[in-house]
Amino acid sequence: MKVTEVPAIAGAFLFEPTPFADERGFFCRTFDADVARSAGIDPDAFVQDSLSRSVRGVVRGMHLRSGAGEAKLVRCSSGRIFDVVVDLRPGSPTYLGRATFELSGETQATLYVPAGCAHGFQALTETADTSYRIDRPHDPAEDVTIAFDDPELAVPWPLPVTTTSERDRKAPGLAEALRTLEARRAEVKQA
Repeated sequence: MKVTEVPAIAGAFLFEPTPFADERGFFCRTFDADVARSAGIDPDAFVQDSLSRSVRGVVRGMHLRSGAGEAKLVRCSSGRIFDVVVDLRPGSPTYLGRATFELSGETQATLYVPAGCAHGFQALTETADTSYRIDRPHDPAEDVTIAFDDPELAVPWPLPVTTTSERDRKAPGLAEALRTLEARRAEVKQA
């Protein structure tokens, strides 16, 4: 398994497996604790696995969590997605940096998204299954959503956006989301 640092997002990594292909199809390892450890990621930190299925054109995001944040491993297990990560960690050397990837069931590559980064994706195929391995139990009170079409983010979604959740449609822009994150950080410091 090849591990590559993502230059635009400090602490983000792309894990690319080496599939074994034959007449039956392919087999590959999609997670390896030793490889994760070698990249400085605690493999035992992950507590929840989730899966989403999306149809072509759907956008999910841009999402992150306040408080301690949420690190995640993201992989498109079937189909293809256009994946986006934005660094929203104050003090990070890549603060406000953005990186985009195409993840697919063909490659089974996995993206490590550090806590404090916004994440979203668009389904590029008729169906796309996206797997998430998350390092904290979900707490809806910590959810922060940023408008996927915010001009300040300027995400170059490759397809017309066909569907989003109501939460994503009503999400505030980046500036308001940053104010929300800062207010929540201040609350945590005072507690």
